[in-house]
Amino acid sequence: MPAVTLYTTRHCPYCLNAKALLSRKGVVATEIDVESSPRLLAQMMQRTGRRTVPQIYIGDRHIGGFDDLAALERQGELDGLLQA
Repeated sequence: MPAVTLYTTRHCPYCLNAKALLSRKGVVATEIDVESSPRLLAQMMQRTGRRTVPQIYIGDRHIGGFDDLAALERQGELDGLLQA
């Protein structure tokens, strides 16, 4: 199973939804809280080109945010990515 990384903040409902979906899949993700660290926020923005959270990676593939993750689940593609 590839490593899953989430850039999050503590009070973001989309972050909570992403973590819950991944948890239901049995995924233990690495969470990077960017709320209290300007350095980590800058790192996320440089890596993703985006300012919003969550930003989700499965392995080296940038998935995007929760809506993108949920779309992969609806399309039946998420399990394949998590198994790769």
